[in-house]
Amino acid sequence: MKTLLKKLFFIGMGVAFFASCKKDQTIDYFNGGTAPVLTASLSGSIPLSNATQSNVAVTFSWTNPAYLFTTGVSSQNVSYLLEIDTLGANFTNPKRISTSLSPDVSLPYVDGVLNSALSNQMGLLANISHTIQVRVTATLNGSAATSLVSNVLQFTVIPWNPPPVVTPPASGTLFLVGGDTKLGAWSNPVPVPAQQFTQVSPTLYTITIALAGNGNYDFLPVNGSWSEKYCVNDATIPGLSAGGSFVDKTSGGSDIPGPGVAGTYKIVVDFQHGTFTTTKQ
Repeated sequence: MKTLLKKLFFIGMGVAFFASCKKDQTIDYFNGGTAPVLTASLSGSIPLSNATQSNVAVTFSWTNPAYLFTTGVSSQNVSYLLEIDTLGANFTNPKRISTSLSPDVSLPYVDGVLNSALSNQMGLLANISHTIQVRVTATLNGSAATSLVSNVLQFTVIPWNPPPVVTPPASGTLFLVGGDTKLGAWSNPVPVPAQQFTQVSPTLYTITIALAGNGNYDFLPVNGSWSEKYCVNDATIPGLSAGGSFVDKTSGGSDIPGPGVAGTYKIVVDFQHGTFTTTKQ
């Protein structure tokens, strides 16, 4: 009898242990979700105007993807990326507009904000019709494996000229000064017309000039004055010798690094977008 009881006891313990192991090994599997559906407060075109720059031009909305696990619908916040790009670029343009949100499922765009992004960030020309596309991508915990991409909406826009990113010189003139120049170096005033830019438009200036290489320079709005200059915030940013963003400084800032090789270069200063380029000719 005792032997039988011992056998029943160990059998019961084994069943309990096996059941416990099965319970501990339960895994919560990701079962996917539904791609968000993107809609907008208007269709066809997004009207933009300086007169309505403080108004909401368009509101984008989308559905929650309802991510599912074996235990049910996820309660975690979903991250969304709303992207705006030009037709044909397929959301690969490095200058496309990308806005991250969580957990919001809508984004109102004020006229002036959208117009500035289209003009200053994407570089779309003002007073010309452009076709843009919009989509939203949902992810959970930043995992690419959970990415769900919405439908694509298409609109026409005509941007208006926003205020320049950097205020152009009131003098209407611009001069190059610095150790990379072969004539004037850091002497101020600089030689003219050799180191004077050509004004292409109220916000665009160009100059073609011989540079010594491995030096640096700044832009001056008034020849002979150090009271104001255009330079860069941080000269250690890689690639500035070929161009980048610049700022207006009455003091401080860093000199713009010149190219590493001597030669003739074309420097284009774009106040509208706050950028400059230095290209070997």
